[in-house]
Amino acid sequence: MPPSVREQLRAFVDERDWSQFHSPENLAKSIVIEAAELLECFQWADEADPERVKEELADVATYCHLMASRLGVDLDQVVLDKLEVTRAKYPVAKARGRSEKYDRLPD
Repeated sequence: MPPSVREQLRAFVDERDWSQFHSPENLAKSIVIEAAELLECFQWADEADPERVKEELADVATYCHLMASRLGVDLDQVVLDKLEVTRAKYPVAKARGRSEKYDRLPD
C-alpha cells in the first residue's frame, strides 16, 4: 500500500526541516493566503484555468493537512463531525435547493 498523503507530507516536511516554521498561526496564515490565490483564479471571470485551480486547491489542502497534523487532529473525522452539525442545521426538507443561512430557512 503506498504511503498516505499525510505520511508523504510529513516526510517532505521532515526532509527539509520545515516543521520549525509550521506553527498553527503560520499554517492558518498560509491556508488563507492560498485560498486567496484560489479565489484569484476567478477574479475576472466565472471560468478559470483548470490546471491553475487544481494547483491552488492542492496548496490549500496541503496546508489544511499540515495544520491538522500539527494539532493532532484527524482531518477526515473533523470534517465528518462538522457535517453532522451542518446536517442538523440544514435539514433536507427545509434546505433543499435553497442558499439561505440556517436561521433564515422557513419553518
